[in-house]
Amino acid sequence: MQLVIASRNVHKIRELRAMLKAYKFLDILSLLDFPHYTPLPETGETFQENASQKAVHAAQTLNRWTLADDTGLVVPALQGAPGVLSARYAGVNATDPENRKKLLSEMEEILEPHRQGYFECWLAIAAPQGLKKCVRGVCEGTILTEEKGGKGFGYDSLFVKYEYGKTFSELEEALKNRISHRRKALDKLHLLLESLASA
Repeated sequence: MQLVIASRNVHKIRELRAMLKAYKFLDILSLLDFPHYTPLPETGETFQENASQKAVHAAQTLNRWTLADDTGLVVPALQGAPGVLSARYAGVNATDPENRKKLLSEMEEILEPHRQGYFECWLAIAAPQGLKKCVRGVCEGTILTEEKGGKGFGYDSLFVKYEYGKTFSELEEALKNRISHRRKALDKLHLLLESLASA
């Protein structure tokens, strides 16, 4: 049974592949396997809208079951920014370092205990016939004043999950994949994913 991860983000694909290894009956593909496919632009006002739209469009176009993700960092002290604009916070084609630099700049005057933030992940799964389920996972922590760690991607080097004392960039990949927002969302799809064994 083929399942397409509706992303070309190699970091996101790597994480989801690692988490989906338990479903041995699934043949995991990604949009890297479909170079001629043109993804929808992200026009939704929420992570849920973006994830759902991406999953349905890819599933219908590629005629395969599809898993799509929309994730971002939410900082209440910044009125929820970067939020749905997390990947392009510093501009449409911004790099991860540019986005992190802008976040640090925007938070320069914000002191503890107001540097809290959380990663919010929505995972949507769709069949060619339409959306099957869309679920949310959240991971709460604090935002540092400087980057730490060399692993991860996005805002990982600035985010410390409560109780762990290390950024996502400092944690071992296997540990991050057990405690992250993406893992929490994927766990909510477990029964649906299990049911695909007989699909």
